[in-house]
Amino acid sequence: MSNANIVLQIQSTYNQLTRTEKKVADYVLQNKNKVLYMSITDLADACKVGDTSVYRFCRTLGLDGYQQFKMKLSISLPEHELLDEEDEEKEESTASRIMESHMNAIRESYLLLSPEKLDRLVEMIDESEKVYFFGIGDSLLTAEEARNKFLRITSKVVCLTDPHMQSMAASMATERDLIVIISYSGSTKDNIHVAKIAKRAGAKIACITHYKKSPLTAYSDVTLLCGAEEAPLEGGSMSAKMGQLYLIDLLYQEYYARNYEKSRKNNKVTSSAVVEKLY
Repeated sequence: MSNANIVLQIQSTYNQLTRTEKKVADYVLQNKNKVLYMSITDLADACKVGDTSVYRFCRTLGLDGYQQFKMKLSISLPEHELLDEEDEEKEESTASRIMESHMNAIRESYLLLSPEKLDRLVEMIDESEKVYFFGIGDSLLTAEEARNKFLRITSKVVCLTDPHMQSMAASMATERDLIVIISYSGSTKDNIHVAKIAKRAGAKIACITHYKKSPLTAYSDVTLLCGAEEAPLEGGSMSAKMGQLYLIDLLYQEYYARNYEKSRKNNKVTSSAVVEKLY
């Protein structure tokens, strides 16, 4: 991976780009800070080109893909362009700033919430024989938290941590199973691979992601959007997790209410199973 400033690299190789790649280059050069928060599909739509054209643009620059491009772009921008321009924010305490960031993530997730899609996903969980929660990297922690919560009230939930095991489980899934994939970007290769296999197997697919349009949402039957903007250098931020966890808790509470008697009974049973482990 070259250490050259990616903006200078785009400018120096501009004449060697194809007509389609120049569309992407022009947009990036004019909207550098904005691009940091865009999915590959968002950028493709803004440039009126296909996702593959954006990917080829990244490859032409000698990069492995779009996420590496965003990382290079973030590193290449002057620090003052990455900072919030509001002077008053600089005067806030760290504790206050972090609190506001987390609260905003939950607030944005609430505002992005579609009650119809939420109801549909709860219904899919209710109707499925087995529910898999999958994620990669930091999103895997959210998937594990989802498993931990739902395991208190139903035995149908599974969370596999190894990407190979996730793919194998997806290949064995049926139309009676549901796979919930959690991915902030919606463009992680392992997640897309699992979604393709699950779709081929006939399983139902849902996802929790930040971007309305991404490679992952193309395979999803139901998509819930989480709030919080996350730049490449902020990967795995707590704010992004707060948005995801808010939606997981919401799904749990709605499922509990829909199956109140059975959930209450199971919750008592699972709580009793661990009570002796507490002093």
